[in-house]
Amino acid sequence: MNYEENARVISDDIFNLINTCFENERKSKDSKYRVNFFDTYKNYFVLTDDGSYSINSREINHKIETLHTSTGAISEAFEKFIKPMKFDYSKDIAILDICAGLGYNSSAAIDDFLKKEDNSNLTIDMVEISSPTLACGLLVPSPIEAHNITCKAIEEELIKTNYACLELEKTAIPKNIDINVYIEDARKTVQNLKDKQYDAIFLDPFSQNMAPELFSLDLFKEFKRIIKDNGIIATYTSAAPVRGAFIEAGFYVGQGPIFGRKQGGTLASPSPEMLEISLPKNDEIRIALSDVGISFKDPGLNNSSKYILDKRTEERHRERHNTRISSAVKTPIFLGDEMDDEKLKRRVERNLAKMNIPSTTSSEAMYIVEIENKYNKKQDKTNNSRNRILDMEKKLKEVKNGKL
Repeated sequence: MNYEENARVISDDIFNLINTCFENERKSKDSKYRVNFFDTYKNYFVLTDDGSYSINSREINHKIETLHTSTGAISEAFEKFIKPMKFDYSKDIAILDICAGLGYNSSAAIDDFLKKEDNSNLTIDMVEISSPTLACGLLVPSPIEAHNITCKAIEEELIKTNYACLELEKTAIPKNIDINVYIEDARKTVQNLKDKQYDAIFLDPFSQNMAPELFSLDLFKEFKRIIKDNGIIATYTSAAPVRGAFIEAGFYVGQGPIFGRKQGGTLASPSPEMLEISLPKNDEIRIALSDVGISFKDPGLNNSSKYILDKRTEERHRERHNTRISSAVKTPIFLGDEMDDEKLKRRVERNLAKMNIPSTTSSEAMYIVEIENKYNKKQDKTNNSRNRILDMEKKLKEVKNGKL
């Protein structure tokens, strides 16, 4: 299985049906295959609470999930990827939409722009490795009018690449909106982009365990190059290795909106002023001190998902009890606290002892997490998640090396 096949998220059934639909379109030049597709195969689509449709993933780790939250597919796009942005619509805006999927995130951006633009222009670069996934955007009922604009751009690219052959999308793309669609590995796309180009990056892969290559430190370093100094990256995940990679790549980080999940996503920016809400305190501690915060690495931006996952597992084993506290029983979050559960306390203190930390309330423990006494949910230029995480990392190293 090649990388493109392995990276494909949508279920085998819908994948095969979409391919057959467009194959028949190319052979017959008949619009009926595309026009009738949704009504014929409606049961393969998932209606979410806001009336927009999603589709199921293929089985991953013995689980099948929808590509969007059941709370609302198009609502998720607005809540997680548009509301956190601080766009100044009196100026031109450029957005990079990675894993564009059915086009919902780009459509939400277009909708917002059209309502607020002030003689400005919008450029969206959509990147999606799977032609059938993009084509699925042409088959579902458009949840908002702006989705028809996105579909026009998708259709044009699918025709250009000979996946589709009929011009069925009738909505014209406004003159002040430029949409470029890249059907390829996002890592390849990003390396060819100009410096300081984007006001926003939407990062929406299915999961970091399926596509760690799209959450790697090496890719985030490229993001740092192509995003403007006041730009914002938004992603739905709250995973520690992802947040840790943003920090390591030089970004400030903050909590994203909570929508359809128990935890908020992640926002990242080169500028601390662009981010308002700190990461939760325990998340900061785990990223800074635990092996769970070790990032995915993809040197050369060309490695397989398995290679990246295996290498991170190796690194976690190597650094545990060496430069990082064991993530077992979430050990680091107990630093600075008295513990009543004696059984849990013994396990925690065994892990801490390997890092020269005698107990959760020892002077060493208090020194490492001292910065968290200044924790404030609303962050600013100096008191923020990035600075606190880096402070704790530094102090853990000092303690382990006996320099306290």
